[in-house]
Amino acid sequence: MSKTNTWETDLLSLLFTNVNAGSIGDVTGLRGSTTAGSLYISLHTADPGEAGTQSTSEAAYTSYARVAVARGAGSWNVSGNTVDNVAAITFPAATGGSSTVTHFGIGTDSAGAGKLLYKGALTPSITVTNGIIPQIPAGGLDVTED
Repeated sequence: MSKTNTWETDLLSLLFTNVNAGSIGDVTGLRGSTTAGSLYISLHTADPGEAGTQSTSEAAYTSYARVAVARGAGSWNVSGNTVDNVAAITFPAATGGSSTVTHFGIGTDSAGAGKLLYKGALTPSITVTNGIIPQIPAGGLDVTED
């Protein structure tokens, strides 16, 4: 069983751009949040897996922190069953240590285990050493519902 194309778009729009998914329950449907808030992007050194959290295999170079990306059309572009980032997502520069990040995560918390909503491979992976500023380019973080 799979979702319909319309529901895939509605679900991504609700989650990423805080737009109501209409006609579920009543005419207003599933409503966006009163305050849209942010989703938190994380970097991982391996696939966090289906049962993983935001901290599973998370990068640990010195000064690393997750990046907040606002839930809204200015931050995310939903087209059909795919969503991607409108602008580059820039992480803090490494001030020590090193990591090779191979995956990204999209979750609900700025720190700690957090609920991991989506995960995916980074292509290409990013080798982070002292002074490197990891960045996911605009359109480089693709999420597809199917």
